[in-house]
This record gives sequence, C-alpha cells and structure tokens, in this order.
Amino acid sequence: MNDRYLSVDQVAELLGTTARFPRRLIEERRIRYVKVGRHVRIPASAVAEFIESHTVEPVRLRRAGMRRVA
Repeated sequence: MNDRYLSVDQVAELLGTTARFPRRLIEERRIRYVKVGRHVRIPASAVAEFIESHTVEPVRLRRAGMRRVA
C-alpha cells in the first residue's frame, strides 16, 4: 500500500498525452487501475510497468568494415 495512486489527468500529464489515452488504456484493460467509488486511480507502479514494457531499445549497427559482401 506504499504506492501512490494517480488520477487519469495526472497520468496523462506524466505521459505527455491527453486524458483520452489513459482512459483508453483503462477501457482496454492494458493498465492496472483501482476503482474507488466512481473514481478511477492508477498506481504509479502500473504506469512505470507500462512504460517499461513498451520501451524499444536501440539497435546497434555494425561497423562499415565488418559487413559481408554478397
């Protein structure tokens, strides 16, 4: 229970999007959330997990002299 719970607007600001994007993530069940009465709160750890799971690592290119000739 040490997790901070964020509103949809706070998550949108954190991600740099409109409130529509986190609401869509909730509707499609692509992110964890908690319902408190009629309010929806998203744990900060769920936002971090979402960002981490959708992070694309850069590709290392080979040096020009190491390429094979076909």
